[in-house]
Amino acid sequence: MAKKEKGTGFWADFKKFISRGNVVDMAVGVVIGGAFGKIVTGLVNNIINPLVCLITGGVSLDGVKTVLKEAVPATETAAEVPEVAILWGAWIQTIIDFLIVAFCIFAVIRVITKAGEKMHAKELAEKAAAEKAEAEKAEADKAAAEEAAAAKAAEDAAFRASVMAQEKLLAEIRDSLKKN
Repeated sequence: MAKKEKGTGFWADFKKFISRGNVVDMAVGVVIGGAFGKIVTGLVNNIINPLVCLITGGVSLDGVKTVLKEAVPATETAAEVPEVAILWGAWIQTIIDFLIVAFCIFAVIRVITKAGEKMHAKELAEKAAAEKAEAEKAEADKAAAEEAAAAKAAEDAAFRASVMAQEKLLAEIRDSLKKN
């Protein structure tokens, strides 16, 4: 029977899965999303629905429905039959909840994106400034090297001219000594 490697069992795999950073981030997102959903539901139920009720003349979204079959109260011989209805108001309230959540998520993502773009633009500007400074330094170093090379060439030319002048003078002295 083959021996199983240590750390490859179900619990080891589960521990490895659960300890990944993205799983923890996702769990935090789900918890925050649930709490945010409660905030939005409270906003819709406690602020938007009363305003809709005021605008519609006292009709609440919760009361907007199409009754398909009326409820039948319980009798001695039959049990109560509940109402069958299409709850349009609850559906509209759910749509309003969704739109508010979508708007809030859009606003947060937009702010984060704009901040990221500004940070990225700042980084690009700093990088461009550093590259420009480096290019200017390289250009200055190149100019200094060319200037030093030109000075060295001029110095060498002056030295050669001096040597040639000395050789000419020595040749004249030699010729003059030979004549005497």
